[in-house]
Amino acid sequence: MRALAQYVMRGPLQAGGVAALATAIPYLSWIGAAVVGLVILRLGVAQGLNIALWALLPALGWAWIGNEPTVISVLLLVFLMTAVLRSTVSWEKSLLAGSGLGLVIGLALPVLFSGMLQEVTEAFMSLYQWAYPDMSQQLGSDLEKAMRSMVEGLMPGTYLGMAVAVAMLSRYWQAVLYNPGGFRREFHAFRLSRGVSALCVLLLLVAPVIGINPLLLGWVAGLPLLVAGIALVHGVVGRKNASNLWLVVFYALLVVQGFTISLLLMLLAIVDSWLDIRGRIKPSGPAE
Repeated sequence: MRALAQYVMRGPLQAGGVAALATAIPYLSWIGAAVVGLVILRLGVAQGLNIALWALLPALGWAWIGNEPTVISVLLLVFLMTAVLRSTVSWEKSLLAGSGLGLVIGLALPVLFSGMLQEVTEAFMSLYQWAYPDMSQQLGSDLEKAMRSMVEGLMPGTYLGMAVAVAMLSRYWQAVLYNPGGFRREFHAFRLSRGVSALCVLLLLVAPVIGINPLLLGWVAGLPLLVAGIALVHGVVGRKNASNLWLVVFYALLVVQGFTISLLLMLLAIVDSWLDIRGRIKPSGPAE
Protein backbone atom coordinates (compact mmCIF):
# COMPACT_ATOMS: atom_id res chain seq x y z
CA MET A 1 0.00 0.00 0.00
CA ARG A 2 2.90 2.35 0.70
CA ALA A 3 4.18 1.76 -2.83
CA LEU A 4 0.75 2.62 -4.23
CA ALA A 5 0.60 5.82 -2.19
CA GLN A 6 4.08 6.79 -3.39
CA TYR A 7 3.09 6.13 -6.98
CA VAL A 8 -0.08 8.25 -6.95
CA MET A 9 1.81 11.16 -5.40
CA ARG A 10 4.22 11.33 -8.33
CA GLY A 11 1.81 13.53 -10.25
CA PRO A 12 -1.80 14.20 -11.24
CA LEU A 13 -1.66 11.76 -14.16
CA GLN A 14 -0.72 8.86 -11.90
CA ALA A 15 -3.20 9.84 -9.20
CA GLY A 16 -6.05 10.44 -11.64
CA GLY A 17 -5.36 7.20 -13.51
CA VAL A 18 -5.35 5.07 -10.37
CA ALA A 19 -8.45 6.82 -9.00
CA ALA A 20 -10.40 6.31 -12.23
CA LEU A 21 -9.28 2.71 -12.76
CA ALA A 22 -9.89 1.62 -9.17
CA THR A 23 -13.30 3.28 -9.08
CA ALA A 24 -14.32 1.46 -12.24
CA ILE A 25 -13.39 -1.99 -10.87
CA PRO A 26 -15.86 -3.74 -8.55
CA TYR A 27 -14.68 -4.03 -4.92
CA LEU A 28 -11.73 -1.69 -5.55
CA SER A 29 -13.62 1.60 -5.60
CA TRP A 30 -12.49 2.34 -2.05
CA ILE A 31 -8.92 2.65 -3.34
CA GLY A 32 -10.02 5.37 -5.75
CA ALA A 33 -11.69 7.29 -2.91
CA ALA A 34 -8.58 6.83 -0.74
CA VAL A 35 -6.39 8.29 -3.51
CA VAL A 36 -8.66 11.33 -3.73
CA GLY A 37 -8.48 11.73 0.05
CA LEU A 38 -4.70 11.51 0.06
CA VAL A 39 -4.34 14.19 -2.61
CA ILE A 40 -6.71 16.49 -0.71
CA LEU A 41 -4.84 16.01 2.56
CA ARG A 42 -1.44 16.59 1.00
CA LEU A 43 -2.06 19.09 -1.81
CA GLY A 44 -5.39 20.75 -1.01
CA VAL A 45 -8.99 20.70 -2.11
CA ALA A 46 -8.35 22.23 -5.54
CA GLN A 47 -5.88 19.50 -6.50
CA GLY A 48 -8.12 16.89 -4.91
CA LEU A 49 -11.08 18.08 -6.96
CA ASN A 50 -9.12 17.53 -10.17
CA ILE A 51 -8.43 13.93 -9.16
CA ALA A 52 -11.98 13.43 -7.88
CA LEU A 53 -13.34 14.32 -11.32
CA TRP A 54 -11.41 11.36 -12.75
CA ALA A 55 -13.04 9.05 -10.19
CA LEU A 56 -16.44 10.70 -10.55
CA LEU A 57 -16.97 9.50 -14.12
CA PRO A 58 -16.96 5.75 -13.32
CA ALA A 59 -18.80 6.48 -10.06
CA LEU A 60 -21.60 8.14 -12.01
CA GLY A 61 -21.60 5.15 -14.35
CA TRP A 62 -22.14 2.81 -11.40
CA ALA A 63 -24.97 5.02 -10.13
CA TRP A 64 -26.68 5.73 -13.47
CA ILE A 65 -26.16 2.52 -15.43
CA GLY A 66 -25.59 0.02 -12.66
CA ASN A 67 -28.16 1.50 -10.28
CA GLU A 68 -25.51 1.25 -7.57
CA PRO A 69 -25.03 4.33 -5.34
CA THR A 70 -22.30 2.90 -3.11
CA VAL A 71 -19.32 4.15 -5.12
CA ILE A 72 -20.43 7.73 -5.58
CA SER A 73 -21.71 7.96 -1.99
CA VAL A 74 -18.39 6.84 -0.50
CA LEU A 75 -16.46 9.10 -2.87
CA LEU A 76 -18.48 12.18 -1.89
CA LEU A 77 -18.23 11.36 1.81
CA VAL A 78 -14.46 10.86 1.67
CA PHE A 79 -14.02 14.06 -0.33
CA LEU A 80 -15.93 16.08 2.27
CA MET A 81 -14.34 14.51 5.33
CA THR A 82 -10.76 14.83 4.10
CA ALA A 83 -11.40 18.41 2.95
CA VAL A 84 -12.69 19.31 6.42
CA LEU A 85 -9.83 17.44 8.06
CA ARG A 86 -7.24 19.32 6.01
CA SER A 87 -8.74 22.71 6.80
CA THR A 88 -9.45 22.13 10.50
CA VAL A 89 -7.04 19.32 11.52
CA SER A 90 -9.95 17.99 13.56
CA TRP A 91 -11.30 14.47 13.30
CA GLU A 92 -14.30 15.58 15.33
CA LYS A 93 -15.35 18.16 12.73
CA SER A 94 -14.51 15.76 9.92
CA LEU A 95 -16.76 13.05 11.39
CA LEU A 96 -19.56 15.53 12.01
CA ALA A 97 -19.36 16.68 8.40
CA GLY A 98 -19.46 13.09 7.23
CA SER A 99 -22.44 12.33 9.45
CA GLY A 100 -24.30 15.36 8.09
CA LEU A 101 -23.73 14.32 4.50
CA GLY A 102 -24.53 10.72 5.42
CA LEU A 103 -27.92 11.87 6.67
CA VAL A 104 -28.56 13.74 3.41
CA ILE A 105 -27.59 10.66 1.40
CA GLY A 106 -29.86 8.51 3.54
CA LEU A 107 -32.81 10.81 2.92
CA ALA A 108 -32.07 10.99 -0.82
CA LEU A 109 -31.68 7.26 -1.48
CA PRO A 110 -35.40 6.38 -1.28
CA VAL A 111 -36.11 9.13 -3.81
CA LEU A 112 -33.27 8.47 -6.26
CA PHE A 113 -32.82 4.70 -5.91
CA SER A 114 -36.23 3.41 -4.89
CA GLY A 115 -36.07 0.44 -7.25
CA MET A 116 -32.69 -0.70 -5.95
CA LEU A 117 -33.86 -0.41 -2.35
CA GLN A 118 -36.95 -2.47 -3.18
CA GLU A 119 -34.79 -5.22 -4.68
CA VAL A 120 -32.60 -5.32 -1.57
CA THR A 121 -35.70 -5.30 0.64
CA GLU A 122 -37.16 -8.28 -1.21
CA ALA A 123 -33.87 -10.15 -0.85
CA PHE A 124 -33.86 -9.54 2.90
CA MET A 125 -37.52 -10.58 3.11
CA SER A 126 -36.81 -13.86 1.33
CA LEU A 127 -33.93 -14.58 3.68
CA TYR A 128 -36.01 -13.73 6.75
CA GLN A 129 -38.95 -15.83 5.57
CA TRP A 130 -36.62 -18.78 5.04
CA ALA A 131 -34.98 -18.41 8.46
CA TYR A 132 -38.09 -17.49 10.49
CA PRO A 133 -41.19 -18.76 8.67
CA ASP A 134 -43.49 -18.62 11.72
CA MET A 135 -42.51 -15.08 12.63
CA SER A 136 -42.91 -14.02 8.99
CA GLN A 137 -46.49 -15.27 8.95
CA GLN A 138 -47.26 -13.41 12.17
CA LEU A 139 -45.88 -10.15 10.82
CA GLY A 140 -47.73 -10.47 7.53
CA SER A 141 -47.75 -7.24 5.55
CA ASP A 142 -45.77 -5.47 8.30
CA LEU A 143 -42.71 -7.52 7.37
CA GLU A 144 -42.07 -5.62 4.15
CA LYS A 145 -42.48 -2.27 5.89
CA ALA A 146 -40.01 -3.29 8.61
CA MET A 147 -37.50 -4.63 6.12
CA ARG A 148 -37.74 -1.53 3.92
CA SER A 149 -37.09 0.69 6.93
CA MET A 150 -34.11 -1.42 7.90
CA VAL A 151 -32.63 -1.29 4.40
CA GLU A 152 -33.14 2.49 4.13
CA GLY A 153 -31.20 2.96 7.36
CA LEU A 154 -28.59 0.24 6.97
CA MET A 155 -27.33 1.07 3.47
CA PRO A 156 -26.43 4.75 3.97
CA GLY A 157 -25.03 3.85 7.39
CA THR A 158 -22.78 1.29 5.74
CA TYR A 159 -21.65 3.89 3.20
CA LEU A 160 -20.75 6.25 6.04
CA GLY A 161 -18.82 3.56 7.89
CA MET A 162 -16.89 2.66 4.75
CA ALA A 163 -16.10 6.32 4.08
CA VAL A 164 -14.73 6.85 7.59
CA ALA A 165 -12.43 3.84 7.17
CA VAL A 166 -11.26 5.09 3.75
CA ALA A 167 -10.64 8.63 5.06
CA MET A 168 -8.51 7.12 7.83
CA LEU A 169 -6.59 5.12 5.24
CA SER A 170 -5.89 8.36 3.34
CA ARG A 171 -4.63 9.97 6.55
CA TYR A 172 -2.50 6.92 7.29
CA TRP A 173 -0.96 7.06 3.82
CA GLN A 174 -0.17 10.74 4.33
CA ALA A 175 1.51 9.98 7.64
CA VAL A 176 3.52 7.07 6.24
CA LEU A 177 4.86 9.20 3.40
CA TYR A 178 5.35 12.56 5.09
CA ASN A 179 4.91 12.26 8.87
CA PRO A 180 5.82 8.79 10.19
CA GLY A 181 3.92 7.99 13.37
CA GLY A 182 1.68 11.02 12.98
CA PHE A 183 -1.53 9.09 12.37
CA ARG A 184 -0.91 6.88 15.39
CA ARG A 185 -0.41 9.86 17.69
CA GLU A 186 -3.42 11.67 16.22
CA PHE A 187 -5.76 8.68 16.50
CA HIS A 188 -4.60 7.70 19.98
CA ALA A 189 -5.38 11.22 21.22
CA PHE A 190 -8.78 11.57 19.54
CA ARG A 191 -11.80 12.10 21.76
CA LEU A 192 -15.06 13.95 21.33
CA SER A 193 -15.81 17.21 23.07
CA ARG A 194 -18.56 17.26 25.67
CA GLY A 195 -20.93 19.22 23.48
CA VAL A 196 -20.58 16.88 20.51
CA SER A 197 -20.99 13.73 22.62
CA ALA A 198 -24.10 15.26 24.22
CA LEU A 199 -25.49 16.10 20.78
CA CYS A 200 -24.91 12.52 19.60
CA VAL A 201 -26.68 11.15 22.66
CA LEU A 202 -29.58 13.54 22.17
CA LEU A 203 -30.00 12.45 18.54
CA LEU A 204 -29.95 8.80 19.56
CA LEU A 205 -32.64 9.43 22.16
CA VAL A 206 -34.98 11.41 19.92
CA ALA A 207 -34.47 9.25 16.82
CA PRO A 208 -37.68 7.21 17.30
CA VAL A 209 -39.93 10.26 17.64
CA ILE A 210 -38.78 12.88 15.12
CA GLY A 211 -39.93 11.15 11.94
CA ILE A 212 -36.49 10.21 10.58
CA ASN A 213 -35.54 6.57 10.13
CA PRO A 214 -34.22 5.59 13.59
CA LEU A 215 -31.60 3.22 12.17
CA LEU A 216 -30.28 5.93 9.83
CA LEU A 217 -30.10 8.47 12.62
CA GLY A 218 -28.51 5.85 14.85
CA TRP A 219 -25.69 5.42 12.34
CA VAL A 220 -25.28 9.16 11.87
CA ALA A 221 -25.18 9.94 15.59
CA GLY A 222 -23.53 6.74 16.78
CA LEU A 223 -20.58 6.51 14.41
CA PRO A 224 -18.61 9.46 15.88
CA LEU A 225 -19.07 7.89 19.31
CA LEU A 226 -17.99 4.49 18.01
CA VAL A 227 -14.85 5.88 16.37
CA ALA A 228 -14.01 7.78 19.56
CA GLY A 229 -14.47 4.59 21.56
CA ILE A 230 -12.14 2.64 19.26
CA ALA A 231 -9.59 5.47 19.50
CA LEU A 232 -9.85 5.27 23.29
CA VAL A 233 -8.98 1.57 23.26
CA HIS A 234 -5.99 2.21 20.99
CA GLY A 235 -4.94 5.16 23.13
CA VAL A 236 -5.06 3.19 26.38
CA VAL A 237 -3.11 0.27 24.88
CA GLY A 238 -0.52 2.70 23.51
CA ARG A 239 -0.28 4.69 26.74
CA LYS A 240 0.30 1.52 28.75
CA ASN A 241 2.76 0.29 26.12
CA ALA A 242 0.83 -2.98 26.07
CA SER A 243 1.15 -5.76 23.54
CA ASN A 244 -0.73 -5.45 20.25
CA LEU A 245 -2.29 -8.80 21.15
CA TRP A 246 -4.79 -6.78 23.20
CA LEU A 247 -5.93 -5.04 20.02
CA VAL A 248 -6.23 -8.38 18.23
CA VAL A 249 -8.47 -9.67 21.02
CA PHE A 250 -10.45 -6.42 20.99
CA TYR A 251 -11.19 -6.58 17.26
CA ALA A 252 -12.02 -10.28 17.51
CA LEU A 253 -14.62 -9.45 20.17
CA LEU A 254 -15.89 -6.58 18.05
CA VAL A 255 -16.47 -9.00 15.16
CA VAL A 256 -18.07 -11.71 17.28
CA GLN A 257 -20.14 -9.46 19.57
CA GLY A 258 -20.42 -6.41 17.35
CA PHE A 259 -23.62 -4.87 18.70
CA THR A 260 -22.80 -5.31 22.39
CA ILE A 261 -19.19 -4.17 22.07
CA SER A 262 -20.24 -1.20 19.93
CA LEU A 263 -22.68 -0.03 22.60
CA LEU A 264 -19.96 -0.38 25.23
CA LEU A 265 -17.53 1.61 23.10
CA MET A 266 -20.06 4.40 22.59
CA LEU A 267 -20.69 4.53 26.33
CA LEU A 268 -16.95 4.71 27.00
CA ALA A 269 -16.61 7.52 24.44
CA ILE A 270 -19.31 9.53 26.24
CA VAL A 271 -17.57 9.02 29.59
CA ASP A 272 -14.19 9.87 28.06
CA SER A 273 -15.48 13.15 26.66
CA TRP A 274 -16.18 14.26 30.23
CA LEU A 275 -13.44 12.54 32.25
CA ASP A 276 -10.50 12.20 29.79
CA ILE A 277 -9.71 8.61 30.67
CA ARG A 278 -6.34 8.57 28.89
CA GLY A 279 -5.22 11.66 30.78
CA ARG A 280 -5.84 9.84 34.06
CA ILE A 281 -3.73 6.81 33.09
CA LYS A 282 -0.08 6.86 34.04
CA PRO A 283 1.95 5.95 30.95
CA SER A 284 4.21 2.88 31.04
CA GLY A 285 7.76 3.39 29.83
CA PRO A 286 8.91 6.54 28.01
CA ALA A 287 6.13 9.12 27.42
CA GLU A 288 5.07 9.53 23.80
